[in-house]
Amino acid sequence: MSRHVRSFALLAAGLLVAGAAAGCGGPGDKAGHGEGKGQTQPPRSSPPSPSSPPRSGKAVPGTLPRLPAALTSQRLDWGRCKATDAGPAPGSDWQCATLKAPLDYAKPDGETIGVALIRARSTSGSGRSGSLLFNFGGPGGSGVSMLPAFAPDYAKLRERYDLVSFDPRGVGASEGVRCRDDKAIQAAESVDLTPDTPAEEQAYFKDAADFGAGCARRAGKLLGHVSTDETARDMDLARQALGDDKLHYMGVSYGTQLGGVYAHLFPGKVGRLVLDAVVDPAADTVGHAENQTRGFQRALDNYLKSTGQDPDQGSRKIAALLKRIDAKPLPASGSRVLNQSLATIGITVTLYSKNSWPALTRGLEAAERGDGTALLALADAYNERSPSGHYSSQSHSQRAISCLDDKERPTPKQARKRLASFRGISPVFGEFMAWDTAGWCHDWPVPGQYETPEVSAPGAAPILVVGNTGDPATPYEGARRMADELGKGVGVELTWKGEGHGAYGSGSGCVDSTVNGYLLEGRIPRDGKVCS
Repeated sequence: MSRHVRSFALLAAGLLVAGAAAGCGGPGDKAGHGEGKGQTQPPRSSPPSPSSPPRSGKAVPGTLPRLPAALTSQRLDWGRCKATDAGPAPGSDWQCATLKAPLDYAKPDGETIGVALIRARSTSGSGRSGSLLFNFGGPGGSGVSMLPAFAPDYAKLRERYDLVSFDPRGVGASEGVRCRDDKAIQAAESVDLTPDTPAEEQAYFKDAADFGAGCARRAGKLLGHVSTDETARDMDLARQALGDDKLHYMGVSYGTQLGGVYAHLFPGKVGRLVLDAVVDPAADTVGHAENQTRGFQRALDNYLKSTGQDPDQGSRKIAALLKRIDAKPLPASGSRVLNQSLATIGITVTLYSKNSWPALTRGLEAAERGDGTALLALADAYNERSPSGHYSSQSHSQRAISCLDDKERPTPKQARKRLASFRGISPVFGEFMAWDTAGWCHDWPVPGQYETPEVSAPGAAPILVVGNTGDPATPYEGARRMADELGKGVGVELTWKGEGHGAYGSGSGCVDSTVNGYLLEGRIPRDGKVCS
């Protein structure tokens, strides 16, 4: 769990496996992460480049040099896709290509990087509307891996669009950032993410600083060029290479922030944009943490009510369980144990979807009996740990992108002072999120860019903003704020009274038909429409 949480699409496959393990007490394995690319380490601090927004307040784009024709007129060399870290190569329906983009948009004639793309051509002939670009969240999620897995959910949209996604810069096949190897990540799992003593606090912040140093050592100068602003510019470059006059886009979770930033930078190129599971663009570091703490507690309350428990009593019971685990971690399968941090993550992951609530019940019941296997399997799903003990690089990219975006750096002292207020929001998740405000980007080796992203898009075409009242990771209040900040006549809000992270494809015919009508026919719903 962190200030930027991944979309449920990025968790679903692993969570299904973990749910099965939670039900049958299946075996567990060792943990870890992988190696990254070694380049020269950037300086600990540096002045903002012309490509970066000002270092205070809202992000405001500067004037950048025009891109050369070699980039804007490039032809994509589509071919068969290869296997990735996340899985085997997709079928023959899928094509992959690499987009060439400048490392630094302030120096468009300088060094370039490759941005990996994937597509499935439209199943329609003459009725094709162009390309529909997807970002599934994170930040740090691999669209090249995720789109083929979830393409069946978009079969209706594929009738009119080529389905296209990408690995954002610093992710997966696009110069992916790795900051630690498997052995180091396994060791870091023993760090207490809710420190109770000076020694634990020192270890917590030392681990955070070591992680950032590893990113700098392995990613080098790329670490200063993986921002949301730069990825939005990559999206517009992809639009041109795909031959589309306007960008049609579906962004989920963090993908909504990316879509909002794109609309601000390129309002005249906005086609039909859907933002689902919306990150609140008005929330700063602490505000975002408070939003998520409320969201996860709200989802936990709904889960407890579904089992016939009083939410307050049930939450206190879970908090007491976590305290006992903190004092004495539970044995799990093999030589691994379940500590408080992993137990909290295991609980969190089940709140992304109502379908995962039975797995939470089994995990909590087993933990009360002294068996941590089930909750550990759920934590492994969130951490994208394979049975062999290898972790994906998603969390590395996630941290690199969000810490480059985020200017604020709360101190350990400030986090300590906020503990009581966060506990008041949630006895289960409050301490975890309070410490995270300071620990996530502690001593990060490159400066952040802004307090909150700028998403105002005057003159853009209407953008559909979809919020879910039961969303734990991106609470639904953020959808209204996004619609307001996009601007009058631009942001159009659609609310679903549901559960889980995201709304489209989650079982609401009302939501799906409204989104399909907008993307396929250009039908704009009434602002404030509610699907129950």
